[in-house]
Amino acid sequence: MAIVVAPENQHVIDALPDALQDEVLQRFAALMEQANDAQWQRADTQLQLINVIAASPFSVQLFLLNPHLLDHDFLTAAFLKDQLQVLLAETMVKVASETDLHQCLRQFRKAHQVRLIWRNRCCLGTSQQLVEELSNLADVCVDEALKWLHNDCVKQWGQPTSHDGKPQELVVLGMGKLGGRELNLSSDIDLIFSFPAGGETQGGRRSLDNQQFFIRLGQRLIQAIDVVTADGFVFRVDMRLRPYGKSGALSLSFDAMEIYYQQQGREWERYAFIKARIVAGNQAQGRQLLELLRPFIYRRYLDFSAIESLRSLKQMIASEVRRRGLQQNVKLGTGGIREVEFIAQAFQLIRGGRDIRLRTSSLMVVLNLLPETAGLALADVERLRKYYWFLRDVEHALQAVHDNQTQDLPSQEAEQARLAFALEFSSWHSLQTQINTARDFIHQQFELVVALKDNNEHQGLDHQLSQLWAEISHSARQTDQLTLLPEWQDILTQAGFADASHILQHLWALHQSRPAQTMQPVAQERLAQLMPQILQIAAQQVDPALTLSRVLVLIEAVLRRSVYLVLLLENPAALRLLVELCAASSWFADFLARQPSLLDELLDVNSLFNVPDAIELKQELEQNLLRLPEDDTEQLMEALRHFKHAHLLRVAAQEVTGRLPLMKVSDQLTYVAEAVVEQVKHLAWRELSDRHGNPQNEQGISDDFIVVGYGKVGGWELSYGSDLDLVFIYDMPSQTETDGRKPVANSVFFTRLGQRIINYLNTVTAAGQLFEVDMRLRPDGAKGLLVSTLAAFTQYQLYEAWTWEHQALVRARPIAGSNKLSTDFIEVRKQVLCQVRQQADLKQEVIDMREKMRQQLASKPDADGLTTQFHLKHDEGGIVDIEFMVQYGVLAHAHRCQKLLTYTDNIRILEGFEIQGILTVSQAHDLREAYQTMRAVEHRLTLQNQAGEVSTDDLREQRQKVKAIWATMMCS
Repeated sequence: MAIVVAPENQHVIDALPDALQDEVLQRFAALMEQANDAQWQRADTQLQLINVIAASPFSVQLFLLNPHLLDHDFLTAAFLKDQLQVLLAETMVKVASETDLHQCLRQFRKAHQVRLIWRNRCCLGTSQQLVEELSNLADVCVDEALKWLHNDCVKQWGQPTSHDGKPQELVVLGMGKLGGRELNLSSDIDLIFSFPAGGETQGGRRSLDNQQFFIRLGQRLIQAIDVVTADGFVFRVDMRLRPYGKSGALSLSFDAMEIYYQQQGREWERYAFIKARIVAGNQAQGRQLLELLRPFIYRRYLDFSAIESLRSLKQMIASEVRRRGLQQNVKLGTGGIREVEFIAQAFQLIRGGRDIRLRTSSLMVVLNLLPETAGLALADVERLRKYYWFLRDVEHALQAVHDNQTQDLPSQEAEQARLAFALEFSSWHSLQTQINTARDFIHQQFELVVALKDNNEHQGLDHQLSQLWAEISHSARQTDQLTLLPEWQDILTQAGFADASHILQHLWALHQSRPAQTMQPVAQERLAQLMPQILQIAAQQVDPALTLSRVLVLIEAVLRRSVYLVLLLENPAALRLLVELCAASSWFADFLARQPSLLDELLDVNSLFNVPDAIELKQELEQNLLRLPEDDTEQLMEALRHFKHAHLLRVAAQEVTGRLPLMKVSDQLTYVAEAVVEQVKHLAWRELSDRHGNPQNEQGISDDFIVVGYGKVGGWELSYGSDLDLVFIYDMPSQTETDGRKPVANSVFFTRLGQRIINYLNTVTAAGQLFEVDMRLRPDGAKGLLVSTLAAFTQYQLYEAWTWEHQALVRARPIAGSNKLSTDFIEVRKQVLCQVRQQADLKQEVIDMREKMRQQLASKPDADGLTTQFHLKHDEGGIVDIEFMVQYGVLAHAHRCQKLLTYTDNIRILEGFEIQGILTVSQAHDLREAYQTMRAVEHRLTLQNQAGEVSTDDLREQRQKVKAIWATMMCS
């Protein structure tokens, strides 16, 4: 009986190119003769068969040789990894020899290879599902083969053990597309073999050194997977990524691996290890190996040198593409699959040391993170993802034809027609147009990230400045004396430097510095590229010489970690912003010289000049810490310090550029402190509760503990270098014990909690300090308990505290801890501050305290008895006079005007004085204006690294007004 195509499908046959119609009809007839299942008579099933026949002659050949594979239910099924593992394990039960193993693996692979081609050509799953299933298939084949071969090797040579007797197993790392779970239809698999420790086998017919055992096991594993037999092969295996490549041992111990990558690891090997994943063997030991190698892969700092390396690697690939004529290769050619991978890998290596979310072998996970972590536009990332999977579809269609490992677009008309049909395009022209569109966009994005530098010589002034730097460098190597050559001065004058000799002195000093003298050649090259750009931008500032001197402070500080020079070279906008900020404030150069890791904050202007509120800041910090291991205190503390310093930099940048007024500056700095203190409290609490359990009251576990902020943090008036005045309070029975395995009294728990909080905030590391903490405002000061109960605090404040302590309480508020106890504290504060006081006595005590402070801290006359400087804070008519008047006013009037206790900052309390008639409108305005002006000047001086003093001629009007109001309010 003649085999005919179902009428519903005739239009598909008619749509085939002439070159394919006869081929498809002949093979359709041949296969339908072998298909006995009634399902094959259905039009929809036949349509799938036609699609596969047209797209994959390889599948047709398999069906003809293995008719049992024409099982429609099997061909259309999807299998999870666990299901594949069970299927293969069941099949391998009868394996009795290595020959049986080879045959079993190859037949298993053929069946699932044709199944996956069927599902892919019939659009029964996405490309992402296809690559994951292919990767699962490879994992399962390698893992099951390894298990069988390990047991067989143990029978011959015994169980490998370490020197202390622990059994050893081979760890198989999958690299490349296998490691990323992105295997294509005809991929080879890149593997690396390793084992935990040296030793020898025990219990075999003869003993072997562990390395020899695992080398032999590895060789047999490769043969089981890679060797072509009558049944074909399982996967092509490539071992060239192992240490020392082809010349290296097939398997090394963990220690040997660590030593190799620490001492000899090359940049391309870092890229390779981004994709590393444990595909077979002992998973726990494999994770241990990857953790050992993590510092080699991911630097703890922002590593922009990765772009240099990636650029070099791409240039080598581009050269190879040209040499081999691979322009039509959808993987390696311009705008191909590899360029998408390079984009992701660049940001992984740059930022993966900081952001553990980027430490993944999955390309899609990284792409999803790029809008947040690298600032790429979401729409651009979505197009990258779309075009990547489109090119993977093209790749799969190419490889499904003959099961060949190819990514080259066909040149023959028939094969072009086959590919267009397989990908559901009406013609080769329309497919080629879409491929070109995808590749053009991918390459455009690649160029934005990894721009290939041209070799054109520098022109004009930039070239002259480069030559100038080179000549100064050469001269500095010959002599330690600067010669002011006229031609050097001419170049600098032309660049815009009025005092060329002064600039040359700065440049010479940099050359003579110890860091410059000990620079590696690569750092010298980077500095030579960067300095002409710095000189050009500095020359455009209001004071070029001053600006350059400040920038060079930072440059000298980072010469030994020239990766920061690369960061600036690769990001011209960030370099310009850095120079402009240094021109505005010397604080920036000094701050960044101490914290160069913060240079990356300049990369994203939107983030740099963003003004988050308190809730957003707390959420940002919480999310940052959630990405880190809970038990890694050092890493958590480094993240806290980086967060604090980064936001300090952002606030300062906004202040000096006029984007943020004084009051908002103080608010932002206070928000940062609150967020940090809250997280430090959580960290300290978790550590103690893990050891001792949680503190309890009569109802059970309780968290009634608060950190109270006094002074500037309490009054929302923090500055850049402010310390934190803190008091710790809890509200639980002191002697009730915690509920852990090693219980302690609540009083002991909270004392240790306070000590830990102080230690975490105070500790100085290479990354700096969180905050300096001052605890002297707690009850009884330095001799008092570190942590008080609420009852003891209340008793002290009501009956024992001095007037100056009540003054301090005016600016006290909870900044972290229990909401319930915070509310209770506010009530206690209200009770204390609302006491009725004898105003004459109160006034005298405040005046006495102010005079005592002035004698200790105010400016002193010079030898001639003249005072030439005005101390903004402590001199008469200064900031502290205003603060004391505010505190006196609250203590004197809160009993009848409780609204004065609503806020703890001076400005809003002064507004309350105006509303309540304590001060006239004019007086309140003058004090607010003077207070804000003096604090603004104080901030500006801080950002210029200057003391808080101005000439006695400055701010004269404001000072006189403050003194006049003091006389009226405090002396009448």
